[in-house]
Amino acid sequence: MTVLRDLYPAIEPYASGMLDVGDGHSIYWERSGTPGKKPAVFLHGGPGGGISPAHRSLFHPEHYDVLLFDQRGCGRS
Repeated sequence: MTVLRDLYPAIEPYASGMLDVGDGHSIYWERSGTPGKKPAVFLHGGPGGGISPAHRSLFHPEHYDVLLFDQRGCGRS
């Protein structure tokens, strides 16, 4: 039996930006949670998708320092 849990409260990113990945392309990234805590990287589902505020709520903000990014050609990238 799979048990789904509630999301953590909504939080805003503490940093965000665009990362130059060469050949005129850049990807959007953001960090949320607590700087210096356990690192976590979030990868969204792929083309047609993008990161959303709900994705930040998947991780306990006091326990993780989360890096989320949109792959090239998706979301804000």
